[in-house]
Amino acid sequence: MQWTARQIMQDAPVIPVIVLHDVAAAVEMARALVAGGIRMLEVTLRTPVALECIRLISREVPEAVVGAGTVCCASDAEAALHAGARFAVSPGYTAALGASCRSLGLPLLPGVATASDIMRAQDDGYTELKFFPAIQAGGIPMLIALGGPFEHIRFCPTGGMTQANANEYLHRPNVLCVGGSWLVPADALAQRDFARIESLARAAVQLKG
Repeated sequence: MQWTARQIMQDAPVIPVIVLHDVAAAVEMARALVAGGIRMLEVTLRTPVALECIRLISREVPEAVVGAGTVCCASDAEAALHAGARFAVSPGYTAALGASCRSLGLPLLPGVATASDIMRAQDDGYTELKFFPAIQAGGIPMLIALGGPFEHIRFCPTGGMTQANANEYLHRPNVLCVGGSWLVPADALAQRDFARIESLARAAVQLKG
């Protein structure tokens, strides 16, 4: 199935932002998230093993829809697609990245922080955007302000999201989901505590209930 950015954002209240340093943890981590009800998984390209983790999850956990985060250029997008990524998330936006993802058929959730960022992205046809870094870029007051001139834009706030504050964002009319790293804590990965990751996913699915 070819997913759209909006479908990816609407699948669950949270897209987990995942940083993996150990290939051996990737598959069980993904299975734990899927068991908890979260199947859209953003594996960030911040570590040397990220692409291999995407490859393994794509092959071994077919119920998951694995994407690549921290996609910053065309070569990142190409590498992610070849590894099995089914969507891309970027910290910012450039026309070159947007054109590359479109030519690859790779859904992109581009990062924006300002009105000018949004205008550049929408000029290229992108209306589902990652608001990043959400807290530092103005949080909910900024989302309220952006909702006036950009009422058709939908956001995934990322950066500073937690189980405690996510609902406040999720109840904004221009927010479809949030991105959060709290679902896959570094200590849970290190301890192979996949039951905890599954529990965090189950709690996240209940947000905005």
